[in-house]
Amino acid sequence: MNIIGTLCVYAAICKHEGFSLKFPGNKESWEYYYVASDANLIAEQQIWAVMDPNARNEAFNCSNGDVFKWKHLLKELVGQFGIENYGFAGSEKVSLVELMKDKGLVWDAIVRENKLQLTKLEEVEAWWFTDLVLKGGDIMNSMNKSKEYGYLGFRNCKKALVVWIDKNKTYKIVP
Repeated sequence: MNIIGTLCVYAAICKHEGFSLKFPGNKESWEYYYVASDANLIAEQQIWAVMDPNARNEAFNCSNGDVFKWKHLLKELVGQFGIENYGFAGSEKVSLVELMKDKGLVWDAIVRENKLQLTKLEEVEAWWFTDLVLKGGDIMNSMNKSKEYGYLGFRNCKKALVVWIDKNKTYKIVP
């Protein structure tokens, strides 16, 4: 699943409608530490695990190697879409499933006006998955075993976020 693509779609809809972007999570998910796993890093680690004889038949976690808080990364996301009003909405969790349930026609207009790839909203979002990930609580894992076996790959979460937003824009998935 791709939480960044979904957040890009959410940001595009908020921008199009002139709405503030409410963080789709609760206070815990806003404040707690998270780890992320860049898709290219996962691919690199998988190739390493197949090629390195010591790593064969072993299970490894894969994450970028740093931690972040959504309250810091959200600023980067909204900046990429030119959204000025954003943040944590208060004590109640914002559900993207509920908030975005009737936005198919809005997405169609965004696609048409920006000459994006012809997609339907349900093809470019995973509201339920984003709601699940942002339900609150620390989400952490360790890369120690990978490092002990010789894999030292890493990504900076903030930089990776920008890279994936840029890819979504370059491939005309979002404006």
